[in-house]
Amino acid sequence: MHISLKKEIKQSQSGKAGIIILLVMIAAAVFAPLLSRYDPMQQSTAPLLAPSFTHWLGTNQVGQDIWSQLLYGARTSLMVGFGVGVLSLIPSILFGVSSALIGGIYDKIVMRIADAFIVIPMIMVAILVAAYIRPDLFVLVLLLAALSWQGGARMIRAQALSLKEMGHISAARTFGAGLFYIARKHIVPDLGPILLVEFIYGVKRAVFIEAGLAFLGIGDPMLVSWGTMMRDAMKFSYLNVWVWWLVPAGVALSTTIIGLTFISHAAESVLDPRLRGEVVA
Repeated sequence: MHISLKKEIKQSQSGKAGIIILLVMIAAAVFAPLLSRYDPMQQSTAPLLAPSFTHWLGTNQVGQDIWSQLLYGARTSLMVGFGVGVLSLIPSILFGVSSALIGGIYDKIVMRIADAFIVIPMIMVAILVAAYIRPDLFVLVLLLAALSWQGGARMIRAQALSLKEMGHISAARTFGAGLFYIARKHIVPDLGPILLVEFIYGVKRAVFIEAGLAFLGIGDPMLVSWGTMMRDAMKFSYLNVWVWWLVPAGVALSTTIIGLTFISHAAESVLDPRLRGEVVA
């Protein structure tokens, strides 16, 4: 890719906004112990308190500080998101690039496996797994990553098929370069923008699914999550606690997803010249 990915994102207003939002969420997750006065799991004898100087967003039904849970919820969401994003990208690169370079029966087998995974409903699989084991953070990341690689593999394969016909790769083959060398030195580096877009999609999808599963009560009950906060707040909506309990968690989740969407949209302009306002002949 001859277009600077970093430059394109910086020149995009939505890209800048997305980066700022993501950095704020990362800062909230990293510095949660410094920004909150209470342990998010610490219970007290003062449940359902309204916001005050002592508890900035009040307390929940067991007296836990909502502000602390909001900050630590960012940590959970980002850990799941980035974990799934990285772990799902690895098999996407491995299977996508190898299928494009090797081709033949191997390519057909890998793509049929990817097609089989595409039709598997991720939420249903997570519910079935939760029926037998209570998935902790590590198991949840592995489960979501195992069900999230197939779309990226197909996209990477399509781009790798185009790249392998380029002149410099043909020249490398002429000089005796092997498939592993071509993949490592030429194909994967040229896939940089696509890999970033796929990574951001993976993070965004994982953040949303983690919150959805937590809202359904699937996951580690000892783990603070925005989805769990919204589920618990819904039970006490008749007390108007949604103003300081439900809304902040929903806004935090929505803002994180919007920020990731802004970044992915800015990165997509590297792949499609029409998004940069260029005329395609």
